Amino acid sequence: MRSISFKSLFSAGARQKVLAFGSLIAMMVVFSLASENFFTSSNLVAILLATAVNGILAIGVTFVIITGGIDLSVGTVMTFSAVTAGVFITNWHAPMAVGIAAALAVGAASGFVSGTLIAKLKIPPFIATLGMMMLTKGLSLVISDTKPIYFTDTPEFSGISMDSALGYVLPSFPVPNGVLVFFAVALVASVILNKTVLGRYTFALGSNEEAARLSGVSVDRWKIAVYSLGGMICGIAGIVIASRLNSAQPALGQGYELDAIAAAVIGGTSLSGGEGTILGAVIGAFIMSVLANGLRILSVPQEWQTVVTGVIIIVAVLTDILRRKKA
Repeated sequence: MRSISFKSLFSAGARQKVLAFGSLIAMMVVFSLASENFFTSSNLVAILLATAVNGILAIGVTFVIITGGIDLSVGTVMTFSAVTAGVFITNWHAPMAVGIAAALAVGAASGFVSGTLIAKLKIPPFIATLGMMMLTKGLSLVISDTKPIYFTDTPEFSGISMDSALGYVLPSFPVPNGVLVFFAVALVASVILNKTVLGRYTFALGSNEEAARLSGVSVDRWKIAVYSLGGMICGIAGIVIASRLNSAQPALGQGYELDAIAAAVIGGTSLSGGEGTILGAVIGAFIMSVLANGLRILSVPQEWQTVVTGVIIIVAVLTDILRRKKA
């Protein structure tokens, strides 16, 4: 019975990814036909850059949602990590490697605190991560003195800045290093989710937490580990967005969590837990970026862009509910 149920869930998830990928291709075709400015190398690079940040956040939140939780702090933790890197690299003149390590550390620490509040103190994930969102937002403003921190005086920063590119799809189509970081994070996260003990327990917690507990799994420890991993991935997103802006902007962050969660759900991650893939989150992030970029090129007013995005999110959630009922 277990193998039959797993097979049915897998095929449902596979259909969701195929549907999402088909929707992405259809959107690109429509926008290309609607505007000749869409399918240009500069615009495609802009889409890749926009997807890199949201995609990394979507990957981090995917782990959390699969456990049956939610993380509303991913955007502000990203900003907190970027500001921390700025303080180390620019204000304290530390080596760039130290600044990057500090960004990853504070991201993981933020996730650790959220996971501990949820696992040990039994605070609902929504409330715990909402509190962490406000906490990290405030800390970003405090340690930066509410001012942006620029990396222009840091020579090493040019290696990850928006203009840097080690990879080229075509001679005239450079792929910024931030995008390469996004693809690397997706690959490593996919291996963790599908090939490691942490990945197996992530699915176990979301499928049936009590059954996992009765089977001898240290539920609290693994839940904290998942939130810590998600926080560290947000730290990577902080480095990428800092490289994109050539600065750490302490006022940014809030609102990114909605796009990240939407990307994960559009890609097939179930808000009920127990189901999701990294590939689906990546496809969902591309859908969000292509949609926003295409509507902007077509000069659709910002308020209507928000309306369309909201409709897409509602449709994705309804699709998830219907899919799970059939499964």
